[in-house]
Amino acid sequence: MSWIQKLYETYEACTGNRDIPDSGELFPIAHTTQQAHIEIVIDDTGKFIRSKVIEGKDERKTLIPCTEESAGRAGKKPKNHPLCDKLQYVAGDFTRFGGEVTSGFLGNPSEPYNNYISSLQSWCDSPFKHDMAYSILSYVCKGTLVKDLVDAGIFQIEIDASGMEKVSLEWKGEKKNEPSIFKVLPPGQNPMDAFVRFRVESKNQLESCTWESSSLIQSWIDYYADQQKIFGICSVTGHIQALAEQHPAKLRHDADKAKLISSNDTSGFTFKGRFIDASQVVGVSFEATQKAHNALRWLIRRKQAFRSDTQVFISWAVKGKEIPDPWSSSLDFLGDRGDSSETSFSSIGDVGQSFALRLNKRITGYKANISDTEDIVIMGIDSATPGRMAITFYREINGSEFLKRIELWHHDFAWFQNYGKELHFVGASAPKDIAKVAFGNKVEGKNGIKLLNATVERILPCVIDGSSFPKDLVKSTVQRASNRNGLEPWEWEKCLGIACSLYKGTNKERNYKMTLEEDRKTRDYLYGCLLAVAERIESTALFYAKEKRDTTASRLMQRFADHPFSTWRTLATALTPYMARISSRTPGLLAGYKELLDEIHAKFADGKFSDDSRLSGEYLLGYHCQRKWLREHKRLKGQWVIKEPAESEIQETEIEE
Repeated sequence: MSWIQKLYETYEACTGNRDIPDSGELFPIAHTTQQAHIEIVIDDTGKFIRSKVIEGKDERKTLIPCTEESAGRAGKKPKNHPLCDKLQYVAGDFTRFGGEVTSGFLGNPSEPYNNYISSLQSWCDSPFKHDMAYSILSYVCKGTLVKDLVDAGIFQIEIDASGMEKVSLEWKGEKKNEPSIFKVLPPGQNPMDAFVRFRVESKNQLESCTWESSSLIQSWIDYYADQQKIFGICSVTGHIQALAEQHPAKLRHDADKAKLISSNDTSGFTFKGRFIDASQVVGVSFEATQKAHNALRWLIRRKQAFRSDTQVFISWAVKGKEIPDPWSSSLDFLGDRGDSSETSFSSIGDVGQSFALRLNKRITGYKANISDTEDIVIMGIDSATPGRMAITFYREINGSEFLKRIELWHHDFAWFQNYGKELHFVGASAPKDIAKVAFGNKVEGKNGIKLLNATVERILPCVIDGSSFPKDLVKSTVQRASNRNGLEPWEWEKCLGIACSLYKGTNKERNYKMTLEEDRKTRDYLYGCLLAVAERIESTALFYAKEKRDTTASRLMQRFADHPFSTWRTLATALTPYMARISSRTPGLLAGYKELLDEIHAKFADGKFSDDSRLSGEYLLGYHCQRKWLREHKRLKGQWVIKEPAESEIQETEIEE
């Protein structure tokens, strides 16, 4: 039960904390939210004043009092909320105007309304009564709510076959003249399914909104706490308190029915003969479960949550302080692009040094705010069925260790990333992007989302725990980067960057640098450099001829990765006409390319060049770094010199003077 303890502590630490901007979104206990469609305004005597349809989506979200039963209501006889609810509960004339109650109430259509009146009456008769609640009771007891909405023009009336008036359930006129009530209701619902909230205008009260009145909110909390009858030791607080019989839902969104704690299956095999009732398994107080679930709901709606279909991951500091997002890319983590565009880095020196400085600066900023002993929690939840939810990932870690692991992830898996024409950065990719690159279109669609979520779940321990990265994911990304046929250029560039990132991060003992390493003489790295130079020679010749097509090197990349020596002979032969084209136009540039090829060949150890066995992912590092080096240099007066930032990749200024 550690998770619920931490959530309870989070609620206690963050409620009313002015240093946390959105702490006001932490709901009070015994309350929930609903999307209200109609707002009715009455005075303090219960007299109807006016009403309106709530058209703004954000404005419709309304905080309302609730009970354990009404918060998780379902089935044929859903329980009523105590103050604001649907028309079948609050309108005494609901059936008179053609309204149909839920199937469980068909035998007694007035039962929902009577139950609502009874529960509201009990609140108003208690020592915890409130003037607003009494005003609403006075109004709804008149039984004219639907008629008032008809008179106000909210509902339209039609005459049925028997000559009775009933509310029109659909609009048959022109779309442009459609009443507002039809526009705000979800698909499949009619005006008689509308949810109603109340506003009480009184000379004695400054606040008229029931959902914003702190005194009304506290009145209901005090009353409901007084109604509790089952007491026991709460496993969260350790005190004897009123125990919860049902636990909140609506965690991921307002329509979410899945629960983390549920023990209402008394007729099945829930207890398996070990216990008489659910409270003997574990006791959680009503207050603790309400606060913990409200905190979880609040955290999920904040920016630090990662959501994918039914899967949700959240990370937070128990005291509410800002922490790094474990599932974001380095671009998001560092906050801005700064000088992270690939074209802005000079290849003189290791780009990783510049990135490390920015990363360290960012981590230092977090360290100034997060103490070494700060409690950090990372939690993942998912549901296999609409009613049951499970915790799929859970870690508790102190602040210093959390920041250290986040820093290591972004440092070790940093590489040049190219996500498209306008999105280049240096750093680690987000787990979701890694999963998409590893499996391609297999993670698309309704069926693919399960594979995507499972892959993200496998990657997360690598970030949080420093676990070894799954080798099958590295292999998959390397293979997809090698087989560029069928991939869009931007898609292949993204795949290449992520493949290099993963191979570098999983082989950190080799100390790969994010620059061309001229002293690295391993076979695979050098073969990658050769491939980059061959591709550059052909692309230069194609540029001169104004041809746009894939190079031979790009088409044979997968074959080259499988059989480098034999494929290189094919590539070398294919380069002959392109070299001749370059020689006729810029002989000095061709001499530079040949010089590079000779230098790379000379670095191969004896017998390594003729080894035709499969290349490892290291060749992609050599290929990527050599390609970047060629983009950043030009041939001038018999020397390779660094280009000015404004110069294009291939242009006439490369001609040797």
